[in-house]
Amino acid sequence: MSKECSFDIASKVDLQEVDNAVHQTGREVAQRFDFKGSPAEVRREDHALVLAAEDEFRLKQLLDILETKLVKRQVPLKALSRGPVGPAGGGRVRQRIELQQGIPMEKAREIVKLVKGTKRRVQTQIQESQVRVFGRDRDELQAVIRFLREQDLGIHVQFLNYRS
Repeated sequence: MSKECSFDIASKVDLQEVDNAVHQTGREVAQRFDFKGSPAEVRREDHALVLAAEDEFRLKQLLDILETKLVKRQVPLKALSRGPVGPAGGGRVRQRIELQQGIPMEKAREIVKLVKGTKRRVQTQIQESQVRVFGRDRDELQAVIRFLREQDLGIHVQFLNYRS
């Protein structure tokens, strides 16, 4: 009788890489001519990024620089959910960008439904902010991983803790 194999579907962002990208963005903004004398900043607050600039045009430029730095550090842009651009003090504008940590419950249910729809001989289990998939056959699990990679779930997903 064979043992159970399993893997976890999760969504985590490496906060150290996000911090590095934020610091690199700050250094580049300080050196760029078009930002001279302009109060533009990016900072991380827990699981969110806050961008502040003089106007919406500079805010968009700041966001482009930040996204470039994040991509270079392999932080997926799908893990960012942008908030609305709003006014800040002193005639400035601000935007809050949430960093996705964990799979939301409605997305977890959607993933479970998709996996069950494949008719593969695997079982799923929602565990806090991740989904565990387990079964007896490794090939079935790998087929589920391939299937989920092809789907557009709207969020960043990772396949972790593959155990056989």
